[in-house]
Amino acid sequence: MKIAILTLGTRGDVQPYAVLGQALQERGHDVVLSTAQNFEKLVSSYGLRFVPVAIDFQELIESEEAKKIMKNPFRMKRYLRDTIFPKMSDAFQTFYQLAEENDKVLFHIKTLCDYFADRFPGKMIRTDVIPAGEPTSAFPNPVFSSFGLPSVLNRLTYRLTELGLKMWKKPILAIRERAGLSSEFIKPSLPSLYGISEYVLSKPKDYPSNSYFTGFWFDKSQQALDDDLLQFLQSGEPPLLITFGSMPFENKVGLTNLIKAIVSQQQIRVLVIRGWGLNNTTELEAIAGVKVITAAPYNALLPYVKAVVHHGGIGTTAACLQAGKPMFICPILYPFGDQLFWGNIVHQNGWGVKPVPLKKLTEKILNEKVRALFNTSSFYTSAEAIGCRLKEEDGIANAIHFIENGFSQLNT
Repeated sequence: MKIAILTLGTRGDVQPYAVLGQALQERGHDVVLSTAQNFEKLVSSYGLRFVPVAIDFQELIESEEAKKIMKNPFRMKRYLRDTIFPKMSDAFQTFYQLAEENDKVLFHIKTLCDYFADRFPGKMIRTDVIPAGEPTSAFPNPVFSSFGLPSVLNRLTYRLTELGLKMWKKPILAIRERAGLSSEFIKPSLPSLYGISEYVLSKPKDYPSNSYFTGFWFDKSQQALDDDLLQFLQSGEPPLLITFGSMPFENKVGLTNLIKAIVSQQQIRVLVIRGWGLNNTTELEAIAGVKVITAAPYNALLPYVKAVVHHGGIGTTAACLQAGKPMFICPILYPFGDQLFWGNIVHQNGWGVKPVPLKKLTEKILNEKVRALFNTSSFYTSAEAIGCRLKEEDGIANAIHFIENGFSQLNT
């Protein structure tokens, strides 16, 4: 079967799809993954055929214009018209062509491909790792969960996503016209596949019958740790891991100083994975008991650490849970974004301390949270228990079964 996987966003919006694509290819399917050009190396490392598109969300987030918009939202309309729409229109055209050429199409909601899904009945599967596209009364839209609205308004929060998508109406209609499609259309009810474990978040009872939580899509590659890193990990007490993934952030909180403070005050070892907001780590690298690295495979690294401080992306959160490691989540995306949503789930289930947005982090708060992480035994008991359950679950195999056989066969 020829399968196209279409996604846009940051690394957390790409890597799970590459992992799934690799597994599908190993099953004998012909798989192509299309996303931003800057992920070519990542996608190719999974042995997948790659088709690039010009819209690079990472670059857009980091651009000077995007920073100006954060200070003055009234610049948004012109930025969308002059920069975003043309690139998104080109991407939309590429995605449409791939949908024509393949037997199955797995697509991320950010690609907007459900706006031409009526053209390909039976082909399209909405595929995601964040449940932000289908309304439910069970929980608020994860992207807007920080608003703290009463639970009776949970379903209403999904309307905010729909309103946001309306700004794409012009390029959507343009591409439909270019493809010879009517400007009048209704998005079809599509099957939805989520790389989420019900051990962590139960599938809502009011979800459509063609929506399914498969379990997390973990990378099973056996990449080894560098000798230098392994030596550090084995030369003392398990360190605290601090990582903020691929999310860019302005280091206004003085993260370097905060890390230096907890090392000196609590006499712990710290491993830092350098992220987009920690470009200059010279001071950290000079501190005894601190090691800074660029990257490492979580499945090999996490067994060696004591606990984790991170941004709350679902990929990192899931990896920590599978490894049975307590965590302190400091969302970078706040008040918008799903990171606080996962942080609250972690805290409510006893897998870590209560989350605090990175912009609100202080030396006192970090010290208190890390002390609690290291000294609360129930966190380790609970985290190890969920880790055992997740290790027994094969989200990739479940997803492949759905893709190959359809939802009706999944429940037989």
